[in-house]
Amino acid sequence: MKKTFIKTKNVKRFVSLMSELQKLPSNIPKIALVYGEHGLGKSQTIQWWADKNDCVYVRATQGMSSRWLLTEIAEEIGEVPYWHTQETFSLIENHLRLNPKIIIVDEVDYLIEKHSIETLRDIHDKTGCPMVLVGMGCVDKKLSRYPHLLDRVYKTMKFEQYNQSDIKEILSELTTIRFTEDAILYLSTRVNQFRQLVKLINRIEKLSNTNQLEILDEYKLKEILNERTNITTLQKAQQILVR
Repeated sequence: MKKTFIKTKNVKRFVSLMSELQKLPSNIPKIALVYGEHGLGKSQTIQWWADKNDCVYVRATQGMSSRWLLTEIAEEIGEVPYWHTQETFSLIENHLRLNPKIIIVDEVDYLIEKHSIETLRDIHDKTGCPMVLVGMGCVDKKLSRYPHLLDRVYKTMKFEQYNQSDIKEILSELTTIRFTEDAILYLSTRVNQFRQLVKLINRIEKLSNTNQLEILDEYKLKEILNERTNITTLQKAQQILVR
């Protein structure tokens, strides 16, 4: 399987959102909310974009307090955090005022649980830096407890499940095996998450190499994906005949 980052429709929408966010005038709140179910490539997309752009990237973890969050941000911008929360906040504020950067915080669901999410609103208000909050599928509902934060959300983007077009593009980028349109359609009915699709491609490649298959239609695809079941059934039938 090839190792490559695939620009699916979700990735393209995210890139467009980031470009739009960075071009907003100073008098408009610049918080974006990005969310979706697991397995749709959110974190991979965020990390890919962060690696290519000069930004502040922090991944929240379970039990993260405001002090812990500020420590992570301070270290990410190359500063040494203080013991006292207020001093670290001032350190971050002064740094980002002089060197504004977009701030991306992944897994913000954990910050909502600890009520640390308000700290991000304060950083946004004080520095004016664009900010992207990334969370799971219900994070928009969880944030309803923080109306002052929601008022500052400029735009939301939901990572959608993959359709047939996405799966076709992923297959063309990740594997040399060719799939007919009916095979691609069949796969789209079985998986709609990137993680699941990668695992399935790996399995298909192994079985295709064993059977020396370079092109798969729906019939062949179903056949190799059910190979273990077919072999077991055949073995049982042979045992009955022997008896």
